[in-house]
Amino acid sequence: MYATKNYLLNALLFSLILVTGSCSNNAASDNVEVSPGTVTPVTITSVKDIILADSVVLNATATYMQKWVVRANATGYIQSANLLLNENVQRGQTLFTIKTKEAVSLGNTINQLDSSFRFSGINTIHSNKTGFVSELNHQPGDYVQDGDQLAIITDTHSFVFLLDLPYELRKYVLGKKSIQIILPDNEQLTGYISGDMHTIDPSSQMQKVILQVSPNHPVPENLVGRVVILKNNERMVPVLLKEAVVSNEMQDEFWVMKLSSDSLAVKVPVKKGLESNGWIEIISPQFSPTDKIIITGNYGLEDSSKVVVIKP
Repeated sequence: MYATKNYLLNALLFSLILVTGSCSNNAASDNVEVSPGTVTPVTITSVKDIILADSVVLNATATYMQKWVVRANATGYIQSANLLLNENVQRGQTLFTIKTKEAVSLGNTINQLDSSFRFSGINTIHSNKTGFVSELNHQPGDYVQDGDQLAIITDTHSFVFLLDLPYELRKYVLGKKSIQIILPDNEQLTGYISGDMHTIDPSSQMQKVILQVSPNHPVPENLVGRVVILKNNERMVPVLLKEAVVSNEMQDEFWVMKLSSDSLAVKVPVKKGLESNGWIEIISPQFSPTDKIIITGNYGLEDSSKVVVIKP
């Protein structure tokens, strides 16, 4: 009987040991973390050979260099105004007539005393330029003082484009015979350099260059056109899309992520050259047209990262 009790007790202890060991193994297995490898989806491109030129795009603003202010030549009342806003006027054309205040108060009395005197007290103002009325300040019936501004006549023959030229680019512009100006609607005008301003904007360090043009239709003032200045001749170069080239924060190191296999991307430092219209010239190394260069998904990608190529 005593032996039977010992047997049962030993069996119970053995069972407890088995259960405790099993729980410990399960707890240990639960603490083990399996971190699967990160795979980044990417799209790819390749090097292309295209004709590229080092160029810079500058702005040119349409303007009229000469504007004539029409002023009153007497103190009195405007009798007539033979002009309208934006209307063309010719040299010598009568613009305003002004009746002096003395003539208004005394003119009729003097004529009644002596009809041969023919006193009118009316002064006439003529146009000194051929152009259009860009500003009209007074109408018939207005009382004006001698010297008051009545209108502004813009000389149509003084129309030019003013090119904003950084001083360091003077050597690429001032020696040219003609320059193409591209308007916002893609119309192109040929401009000829007639001179440059003798002052520079202190903040932007831009110098104004005068471009004479002869458009066959009116061009509104202050219209901004584009001028493409070539810094060297066009040549065939290997290029990549701008999105394929990655740089550091200082913009002094550049690289691309190249596929070394179907699922592994490696970092390849590059030396870039010209940039134009979203393309970047790759000076070194020399890539083959069959090399696969990552174009999306490359930002922040580490060297020897696992990737999967997807359709763009």
